[in-house]
Amino acid sequence: MDRVTSVIRWLFDSKHGASDRVIPRWIFLRALGCIYFSAFFSLVFQIRGLIGPEGILPAGEYLRAVSGSVGYIRGLWFAPTLLWLASGPHMLTALCWVGLGASLLLALNLWPRGMLVICFLCFLSFVSAAQDFSGYQSDGMLLEAGFIALFFAPAGFRPGMGAASPPSRASLFLLLWECFRIYFESGVAKIIGGDPEWRNFTAMDEYYQNGPLPTWIGWYIQHLPHWFHASTVFATLALELVLVWMFILPRRWRIACFFIVTPWQLVVILTANYTFLNYLVLMLGFLLLDDRFVLWIVPQRWRNFFAVCGVGESDEKQEASAEVAQHPQDRAHGWRDGFVRQLKMLKLSLVAVVLSWIFYATTVELIWMFSEIPLPTAPVAALEPFRMANRYGLFGIMTRGRYEIEFQGSEDGKTWVAYPFRYKSQDLSTAPGIYAPYQPRFDWNLWFASLGSWRDYPIVPRTEVRLLSNDRDVLSLFEKNPFPNEPPRQVRAVIWQYWFTTVSEKRTQGLWWRRQFLGLYAPTIEREPDGTLRGVEWPTVGPRE
Repeated sequence: MDRVTSVIRWLFDSKHGASDRVIPRWIFLRALGCIYFSAFFSLVFQIRGLIGPEGILPAGEYLRAVSGSVGYIRGLWFAPTLLWLASGPHMLTALCWVGLGASLLLALNLWPRGMLVICFLCFLSFVSAAQDFSGYQSDGMLLEAGFIALFFAPAGFRPGMGAASPPSRASLFLLLWECFRIYFESGVAKIIGGDPEWRNFTAMDEYYQNGPLPTWIGWYIQHLPHWFHASTVFATLALELVLVWMFILPRRWRIACFFIVTPWQLVVILTANYTFLNYLVLMLGFLLLDDRFVLWIVPQRWRNFFAVCGVGESDEKQEASAEVAQHPQDRAHGWRDGFVRQLKMLKLSLVAVVLSWIFYATTVELIWMFSEIPLPTAPVAALEPFRMANRYGLFGIMTRGRYEIEFQGSEDGKTWVAYPFRYKSQDLSTAPGIYAPYQPRFDWNLWFASLGSWRDYPIVPRTEVRLLSNDRDVLSLFEKNPFPNEPPRQVRAVIWQYWFTTVSEKRTQGLWWRRQFLGLYAPTIEREPDGTLRGVEWPTVGPRE
């Protein structure tokens, strides 16, 4: 029993934590605060148009459908969100601003554990009620990392470097485990997905063009020769399936792996707008480093600063400091008291159960990618609504063409005027920008919708209906309103196919894109003089199987 207790303390107790990862933890938590900030900042300008009462997929309507389908009590677990209390515009705005404030305080290192709780609850509240607007792997990555960081962060209101409260070994392992799975499961998905483009080394030939939101740097890389793109396919598979195992090798291998994955993520950030996804993976990679390496590469004045903060002290000295700093009242009143000791052990046992639960669920998800081994599914299903134990698989199937949905309005059914997007490629002469980590969820979702039928993506006909009434919240998702005086009589959604221009076309015509009209994507909807709508097939909103 004593040996089991010692193992639990070694794994889950911060007092016996990884005292050599204080600086990487400090960097990661500051970056996590900035990533949360970017997520909430983008929602401030979008959330009412996305899930507000007059938005495209109203959260209130969705939660009522959930309650009617599975009952209110089960609905709370099915959709864990604070929006059950209220889902009006003021509540949505408050959710974003509270999340913004908490993420800023996390970045400033003020009460990190408390701020992580607030950030997690606010972001989970949005994700659980946003329906199609939150079905991204990046959301799951952030929620998983944000929850584990609760056990990774130092205690206290102003913990500084937190040398007296080092990260627990289990939380450190789970964050690295998440980073490993993001790479490895993505590599596995490319193999078991059966996409011939990965087997034929052609997956990257049009990758920079066909992603959700390309960048101007991607335009130039797209025009490099095939041998370059084929070599990046090989490098991608080698990194995700082989090199990533350096995560679990001795220290020198882990540090070498850091210098491989870091520039890799920086290149992806510059060549594609994948919101905060690559920023999060980039910062998870910093946990491969340790204090000794960081102190070796930083200037002497920084080493002196870290020394003052207690970084680099011996384990025995840090343990003694932790006892004095964290538990002075225990020492004064007899910290060996049996009740206090049992209370601490109960808390430690709870932490052990939660983190072990996450490890089991994520491990089972990984195993099931290879074989449906009959393992208990209840622990996996129970965590699913909270998105803290996910399966990843980026780019298992490559997109073979770039299609763009465009909304158009008309007064007479003959002359059609396009609604300009804020971030999507629409003006052929405008260079595609770099927006990440900002996430334009409406523009992003339309890319997914363009690959399927409008019947599977209710956001398209619902947007058409909102545009027929000049709904202010939905119009804010566009760059401007081409019908400022009164709404159009008809709205339709058409689809185009886009290609990057060639180098010669770019040089002679100044165009970044060329496109071809393919036809209607969704039914045209018309507003009658009495206000009724004709041609509308209103998709229902509710829980999906």
